[in-house]
Amino acid sequence: MTTSPTGSPASAAIAAGQDLTALQARGLTKRYGHITALAGADLTLRQDEVLAVIGDNGAGKSTLIKCLSGAVVPDEGTIAVDGQQVAFRSPLDARAAGIETVYQHLALAPARDIAANIYLGRELRRKGVAGRVLRMLDRKAMRANTRALLEDLGLLTIQSLDQAVETLSGGQRQGIAVARAAAFGSRVIIMDEPTAALGVKESRKVLDLIMEIKQRGIPVILISHDMPHVFEVADRIHVQRLGRRIACVPTSDITMAEAVALMTGAAQPGPGHDDD
Repeated sequence: MTTSPTGSPASAAIAAGQDLTALQARGLTKRYGHITALAGADLTLRQDEVLAVIGDNGAGKSTLIKCLSGAVVPDEGTIAVDGQQVAFRSPLDARAAGIETVYQHLALAPARDIAANIYLGRELRRKGVAGRVLRMLDRKAMRANTRALLEDLGLLTIQSLDQAVETLSGGQRQGIAVARAAAFGSRVIIMDEPTAALGVKESRKVLDLIMEIKQRGIPVILISHDMPHVFEVADRIHVQRLGRRIACVPTSDITMAEAVALMTGAAQPGPGHDDD
């Protein structure tokens, strides 16, 4: 199971005071016929931060995230991971670069058990002939790794790893999706409205998981309409409007009312609103 190494060169560079950019997009443009979903959008995600992306409906948030996760190929613009330009043609390309996405609808297999969902599409095979020739799965290793991961993330309130995901609560399902991203997202984790359909207690658990992932040294992009959640966990706020970024501000330098005003167009960005 892949996790971010604590002794990585990135961690050493951060300790030395260097400013590292984990993910950067410049001038992303995406058109659907006469509709321009992205109009030269920029985004900068720094190492070891939670970057909240906010915007009204139609601001281009979803298209921006789909470009960063490989689900959509932009018509123009560039994307770079750790300073190296990349060209994602599919979500598999983004995954290979260490970018994992937790979608609002989770993309889980409800009838399968928890370990099967953690390793969905990345199943471990047994060693030797059994794995290479007979292609038998190493279910014991996947269960052991899943148990260790859930324990590390504080998710072992689940009664049994043999439970079908459809028997779990909404918050537990969200936790499984986040755990899968944390297991394989070595560079960036993107979360699309992770608390939208959850209650107060379940939302609290997801926010705690976001902070746990940040503590592991993995930066997070959080797309959310829930402003109290944004201000609780985000280090900076990226404001998307009319297909482009109009502001990017440290959370400590802006109020909730000011962020909403920028998002809706009631206020225009001023000096100090582009901390890129």
